[in-house]
Amino acid sequence: MNAPMIYELRRPSEIDPDKKYPALFIMHGIGSNEQNMLSLVNGLEERFYIFSIRGHLSQPPGFAFFTIEGYGKPHREVFDEGVTKLTNFVDYTCEQYPLDTSQLYLLGFSQGAILAMTLGLTLGDKIKGVVALSGYIPAFVKEEYEIKAVNELSVFISHGEMDQVLPYEWGLANNEYFRQLGANVTFKTYVEGHSVSKSNLQDFTNWLLEDLKNNTLRERQKR
Repeated sequence: MNAPMIYELRRPSEIDPDKKYPALFIMHGIGSNEQNMLSLVNGLEERFYIFSIRGHLSQPPGFAFFTIEGYGKPHREVFDEGVTKLTNFVDYTCEQYPLDTSQLYLLGFSQGAILAMTLGLTLGDKIKGVVALSGYIPAFVKEEYEIKAVNELSVFISHGEMDQVLPYEWGLANNEYFRQLGANVTFKTYVEGHSVSKSNLQDFTNWLLEDLKNNTLRERQKR
């Protein structure tokens, strides 16, 4: 079976054939590629199968997952196609790799954060956690998509207070929206622009490892 999207894989150096592993799906920003985000997850491959996904659309000098109709407004049909492709990709990896389907995490920056939050809303209990770095949730997702229960979803949202690409207020709105839905939200802000600072990197890495530890304990207690 051919993969529905191009991706770069990082995984533990030693694989236990009797074990299933948590997975981390990474989505880049517009004009970037699957290599760009890997520096943000150095070392995490010993805990996760990491899938860094390339957007399926050409957007020189790199790629994109969707196109933009207006400020904060993706082209709906193109966005829908990107969501479908990413959903199919998650399903593909769960069939092809030894993944623990109770521990699937999404991480995205900018356009990737927009999709990570959208998938967190639409895939329900398929997704355990979302790291959304400087994104927003399109209005049509909130108004027209089928939003699943997220009361067991953990979300790390961060935004730069001086972001000139996607306004800081949109980060505040993301935080409020997920909280109103009952998700477990951690919201961090940084005196930065549209970027990922060293402090942001440290914070979301620590959050990921802590949430993974807590989730592993919960799953063991269920058994």
